[in-house]
Amino acid sequence: MLLTNDDGIDAEGLQRLRRQLLVTPGVDLAVIAPDGNRSAIGRGITTRRALSVERIDFEDGTSGYATDGTPVDCVRLAGLGLIEDWSPDLVVSGINHGANLGDDVTYSGTVAAAMEGVVLGLPALAVSQQSLKREMDFRLGRDFVFDEAARFTARVVEELEGVPLPPSTLLNVNVPAGDATGVEVARLGKRIYRDRLEAQDRDPETGRRRYFIYGAEPGYEDEPGTDLAAVAAGRIAVTPLHLDLTHHDGLGPLSQADLERLLAPAAEEVE
Repeated sequence: MLLTNDDGIDAEGLQRLRRQLLVTPGVDLAVIAPDGNRSAIGRGITTRRALSVERIDFEDGTSGYATDGTPVDCVRLAGLGLIEDWSPDLVVSGINHGANLGDDVTYSGTVAAAMEGVVLGLPALAVSQQSLKREMDFRLGRDFVFDEAARFTARVVEELEGVPLPPSTLLNVNVPAGDATGVEVARLGKRIYRDRLEAQDRDPETGRRRYFIYGAEPGYEDEPGTDLAAVAAGRIAVTPLHLDLTHHDGLGPLSQADLERLLAPAAEEVE
């Protein structure tokens, strides 16, 4: 299996999960991760330059690879044969420093790496850990304990063949701070963003105006059955995600619209 993340190869969450997976039966582990923090980069990829890759030796005698690319790039590197005579059967991304819940998953580099596994036809997990202060946002937490998330993820990996995971689907796992009171299969919840425009001093080098636009802690709609509500209640939230963004119920009504009429030039339409 491939282990990656968006917090960087030295991040505590990745290293704690790496150590757990090394002692998990049946796991042939490879690590390819960014060389620094790439949080909230989403499904960004590197197309206009070559990627730099460096072998990294860990303190326990094993090694991995760090790249100046994105989390999605890391999965591509694995799939395209960076490691000789090895290819992934499973992608695990995390453990992220902070939860990835509700609408936030579209920004998350952690979830994006798992999505790339799905694109390559592989089962995938994205794993995130809430901070000890129980913030419900991935941006604000500073202190984390990853032990329960690492153990739970390893058990899921061990028994993945018995988990009814549909094709082209990843599992988004969010672990609350403290001892979890249970595990809940949940749908994505709805965020309430409270961002505001805050003007800053001009850039001393360019003279351009500078602004903060993301800063206020987001809220959420406290709906039963959602990942946000599950984590807030102290339960591990497990959400199946897929890449088919088509609104299937909207195909029928849209197909009844006379869209071909819009191909005609305006003058011809008037006639």
